[in-house]
Amino acid sequence: MSTVALQQTSTLRGALASARRRVSRGALAATVACAVLTALSAAPVQAAPIDSLIKSVKFDDVDGVNKLLAKGMDPNSVDNQGIPLLVLAAREKSDKVGAALLANPKTNIEIEDKAGENAMMMAALGGDLDFVNLLIAKDAEVNKKGWAPLHYAAANGHDDIVKVLLDHSAYVDAGSPNGTTPLMMAARGGHVSTVKLLLDNGADLTVKNQIGMTALDFAKTYKEPDVVEGLSARLQQMQQK
Repeated sequence: MSTVALQQTSTLRGALASARRRVSRGALAATVACAVLTALSAAPVQAAPIDSLIKSVKFDDVDGVNKLLAKGMDPNSVDNQGIPLLVLAAREKSDKVGAALLANPKTNIEIEDKAGENAMMMAALGGDLDFVNLLIAKDAEVNKKGWAPLHYAAANGHDDIVKVLLDHSAYVDAGSPNGTTPLMMAARGGHVSTVKLLLDNGADLTVKNQIGMTALDFAKTYKEPDVVEGLSARLQQMQQK
């Protein structure tokens, strides 16, 4: 073989060896990366303390909540949507957790979510009489300014909660920011018994909201004939006196 051919062969062999080394290093790196990813995926993921606390609240796991609070977690913590633990407990009807949070002296009973709703309002809306009573026993505010617990209880026709709130001096004609009263909310929802309960406790059926609607107007607008009939009869009685 000529000198030139030998030199070309040697150069080719060197290039091939270098290429093999590069491939080998690349394969090794890929293998290591794959092994690391496999190890990471196999490793147990530890939930953050706040996530564990929120989960315990949702599932009414009072032992889990107490353990985390004992470790220094804030009873006024919020979830990723800005809902405080106490409000979350009321929404989920987690009464045992609610009692535990209310027993904690650091808990803000009147704490609100981003929509301005507190635990009393959520418990009233959901018909959780036990939670409402827990809050009242801790002197929670019954006559919250703006939308009040009575609006929320009336909206869903929870007569037992309406009665408890009224028994604890809830203002029967409480006006929301747009002037809507609990009676209007009950009429809108077609809750005949709630309408009667509010009227029997002094609700004024002639009150108008900011756009001039009365409870009777709400009943007509939302096509609640039974409420329309009842309110019309009451209005007629008033006019005859």
